[in-house]
Amino acid sequence: MSRSAVVPRALGVALAILGWFNLLSAAAGMLGLTIGGGMGIPLEWIEGSPFSSYFWPGIILGVVVGGVQALALIAQRRGFRLAWGLHAAAGLVMMIWIFVEIAIMLVWSPLHGIYFVAGLLQTVAAVLALGAWPRPFLAREPAKGATKPASADA
Repeated sequence: MSRSAVVPRALGVALAILGWFNLLSAAAGMLGLTIGGGMGIPLEWIEGSPFSSYFWPGIILGVVVGGVQALALIAQRRGFRLAWGLHAAAGLVMMIWIFVEIAIMLVWSPLHGIYFVAGLLQTVAAVLALGAWPRPFLAREPAKGATKPASADA
């Protein structure tokens, strides 16, 4: 059975696009927070947190958030069935990252919204790829104890 028979091509393409967007964003964020010295983000935003600089948050962003995105993309490229579950996990990790970042910094920017929505879309698309979308979409389960009409067997 080919991959296209299991997951619609458009869904696979959407997951690849979202995965690459999230991976490249995490990599850029890691570089900006570590080598770039925090990208001009005030240190006051992380006062009271376990971090004295943006170096370790940058490492976590790149290794954890970016790493799970990379794993999902590699699994998808190689055709592993695990890919869709990894994409779901990657989207959840992205949303958790944004939630925790906002909780620590107590600051919100439109970028937080963009990355949260990107993680949400990736998670939803992955869950659909895992088979959560019923076919046909509006199909109903038969009533409990109902019998099939005689003409349905013919």
